[in-house]
Amino acid sequence: MKTYKLTAYKPDGELITEETFEAENDDAAKEKGRALLDEKGLADQTHRLASPMGKLLLFHS
Repeated sequence: MKTYKLTAYKPDGELITEETFEAENDDAAKEKGRALLDEKGLADQTHRLASPMGKLLLFHS
C-alpha cells in the first residue's frame, strides 16, 4: 500500500482539508480521493491529490 495526500483550499488559499490515505495504486487512489471530496462536498473547490512520488493525480482550480 502507498500513502497519498489530498488537499483542498478555499478561493483565498486557506486550507480546508488535508488528508492522507493508503491505496494499492494510483487508480485506486483517484477513486478514493474523488469519493472523499464528494463526501465532504469539496469536489468543486480547488483541490489536488498527490502520489508518494509527487505525481499529481487529481487537480481542480
